[in-house]
Amino acid sequence: MTRALIVHQAGPGVTVQDLGRPGYLAYGLSRGGAADRLALYEGAALLGQAVDSAALEMAGMGGTFEATEDMRIALTGAPMRASIDGAALAWNASHPLHAGARLTIGPATAGVYGYLHVGGGIATQEILGARSAHLAAGIGAALAAGDTLPVGPDRGRETGLVLDADDRFSGGEVRVVAGYQTGMFPDEEVARFEETRFTRDARGNRMGVRLAPDGRGFASRAGLTVLSEAIVPGDIQVTGDGAPFVLMSECQTTGGYPRIGAVLPCDLPRVAQAAPGTALRLRFVPSDEALAAERRAAEARDGLRRRLTHLTRDPHDIRDLLSYQLISGVIAGNEEE
Repeated sequence: MTRALIVHQAGPGVTVQDLGRPGYLAYGLSRGGAADRLALYEGAALLGQAVDSAALEMAGMGGTFEATEDMRIALTGAPMRASIDGAALAWNASHPLHAGARLTIGPATAGVYGYLHVGGGIATQEILGARSAHLAAGIGAALAAGDTLPVGPDRGRETGLVLDADDRFSGGEVRVVAGYQTGMFPDEEVARFEETRFTRDARGNRMGVRLAPDGRGFASRAGLTVLSEAIVPGDIQVTGDGAPFVLMSECQTTGGYPRIGAVLPCDLPRVAQAAPGTALRLRFVPSDEALAAERRAAEARDGLRRRLTHLTRDPHDIRDLLSYQLISGVIAGNEEE
């Protein structure tokens, strides 16, 4: 059998994802790709491979997987209960997955989207330059028991690395920039928007997330008569009931609801990872502050490899303990100085 990952069981929202398909908006196809793009950068850092390597995105629940050959894996994004043949695994870390071993990933303990990365990346067929499933556009499908996923060649060897997770799973502040439709909302509505505590509604998916306001909804001067225009992930549409919808990776490409602003790309993972019931506050920032935040986020992503540390493991949990070099650098104690 070729180098592959066998799916024995999969939650309803497990799909193959990478950074998506930019450049097809004019043809009616939104970018798609991972809901939490930062998680792909974290997985690439843990495995020392390219960030465009495809991984498995798991919405709320993982599954059970088996490798046909020895592989390296990394787990990032929303923390989930994970184990290999019953031995618990640390999240946001890299691990060996031996041929025939069963990797089990359970429900998320915080956040929404967890990610399973493999050394060499998931090597399914590219469609329009990417491997991501885009369910809204009919590209690819959610995984099911019995699926076999080809895995690319892995040039790395190291495992047992851990990365301190960026805390984006408990809600908090989300930065927003104004757009040319922000002026359609009265100043007092914009001010109230910033002061409002929002709760992530249960209605949300890879197309968009509804934010329920603590109080009445919002209205624009134009009502709902805005002409349909191009929209992108991060745009905040205010729908007929006055509740804002933050558009996500599989959003439609045009829309006619007025947009009160747009979430900074570097803060969009915080919205994606807000589980239903999580509180969020949206704050407008000027363009110079937004650009500075994006630069800092890019620098942080580029520096992820420097933040890696070695995972401390319990020897009782290491099945192949004798294969490790445990005495490197030890001396007898009677050598001449």
